[in-house]
Amino acid sequence: MLLEFLYSKIHRATVTDANLNYVGSITIDETLLKAANIKEWQKVEILDVNNGERFQTYVIKGEADSGQICLNGAAARKVQKGDKVIIVTYGQFEEQELKDFKPTIVIVDDNNKIIEKK
Repeated sequence: MLLEFLYSKIHRATVTDANLNYVGSITIDETLLKAANIKEWQKVEILDVNNGERFQTYVIKGEADSGQICLNGAAARKVQKGDKVIIVTYGQFEEQELKDFKPTIVIVDDNNKIIEKK
């Protein structure tokens, strides 16, 4: 049986832009993607700390070291620039895979620069 667990998280990132006139998705700084083991086009869940919204979308790779966290398309209506968001991915695991598994947690500062990786 497959069990679903947290795979990775970017914790309390700051939304840098919300672009309504785009097809959809979230653009995330490539450096943050690599640190959090998140791939371009991967499904993510966005948790907005400011307003309580929770929604899913997919990732587009942004410029490395830019600090970019931009919600695009319909998702832009669910956040505001400056909001704090938690970006999470989940994985499906066989029980035996969980023995030594720990999710990747990336904590960022107000400028979306990495301050800790667990």
